[in-house]
Amino acid sequence: MMEQAANAGTTVFVPLRELAAQIKWDERGLVPAIVQDASTKQVLMMAYMNEESFRLSAEKGETVFWSRSRNELWHKGATSGNTQRIASVKLDCDGDTLLIEVIPAGPACHTGATTCFEREAQAVETPLTPSAHRFAILDSLERTIAQREKDMPEGAYTTYLFDKGVDKILKKVGEEAAEVIIAAKNRSADELRYEASDLIFHLLVLLQEQKLPLDEVLQELERRHKK
Repeated sequence: MMEQAANAGTTVFVPLRELAAQIKWDERGLVPAIVQDASTKQVLMMAYMNEESFRLSAEKGETVFWSRSRNELWHKGATSGNTQRIASVKLDCDGDTLLIEVIPAGPACHTGATTCFEREAQAVETPLTPSAHRFAILDSLERTIAQREKDMPEGAYTTYLFDKGVDKILKKVGEEAAEVIIAAKNRSADELRYEASDLIFHLLVLLQEQKLPLDEVLQELERRHKK
């Protein structure tokens, strides 16, 4: 299994055992581990690992942490069933923090919430704030769609799309693209706004079905822009 470490500003892939040797454990033999959903990129929780829990995580392919309060190993989801299958492990540039991308089988928080980071405060308003949050709805919508695919709530339109499969989703993308064209030909701003919103929504559903994060699409646009 190949994992990632930072090296002179580039991403270097190394075997997991080599990554373990590069970790700078603190005076208690621990390292903080930030857990992130591999699909939605939502930060789920933060815990600690020691050398043994890191080794067990590698062997099991699921997160195993060290509980500082109980002073014992803690296999996430062992009792609740809310396990976290490891997709990748990354080590930061200083070698003292792990970023673990996982495919969760349920909520990360003991409260039953998807993430432990639910409490949020509004940042101080600055001239940059509107720009920084301009596309926040896309991030929120992407996360909601991913959660709907996991939970498949009865009666939800997104559930219907995922249940019908990729052919239905592709049909809707095609239909909405055609509606965008018609709206533009009609020179109707209201109609175009409505149909473009439908197209973006169904495109996000398609990306989720294909397991292609929106971030990768945005990165591709950024690469093209730099040329």
